[in-house]
Amino acid sequence: MTRGGNRRFRWGQFTMRRMADRGAESMTQAQRDALAAELAELEGPKRVEIVQAIATARAFGDLSENFEYHAAKNEQGLLERRIAILRHRVENAVVVEAAAEGVVGVGSIVEVEDESGGRFEVEISSVGGGVSTESPLGSALVGARVGDAVEVEAPKGAWTARVVSVR
Repeated sequence: MTRGGNRRFRWGQFTMRRMADRGAESMTQAQRDALAAELAELEGPKRVEIVQAIATARAFGDLSENFEYHAAKNEQGLLERRIAILRHRVENAVVVEAAAEGVVGVGSIVEVEDESGGRFEVEISSVGGGVSTESPLGSALVGARVGDAVEVEAPKGAWTARVVSVR
């Protein structure tokens, strides 16, 4: 398959190149440990489970019309991709210490008040399940103290957020 003229394009090389461009990620030791635990689970029991599913599906016979085989192979591809991403993130993790008391840093849970008085909590995290330090809100909050008002440069326009509390 060719893309963009006569050049040969390989998606795997493209995505690995994009991952390499990401560089180091700041995270707490607990966040790194959580990623390492997920990686160990996927490389061990989950990988064995998928290999067994492929073997079982292969035993059904004709592979060209075997839905179970193709589904298991697809799941294996998704698993291997997730493993590659996690391995890259764990290997390139920069473990940071918790920020000083009352200062927003990686791993902090921050209560924020927007301009209209609405309050919400966010966790500053590059691991997932939180607000990335590279996002408009995350980059504005990092380093702020309780009571500080920060300007958030969001795609839909700038707004002011006030730090109510930091845990």
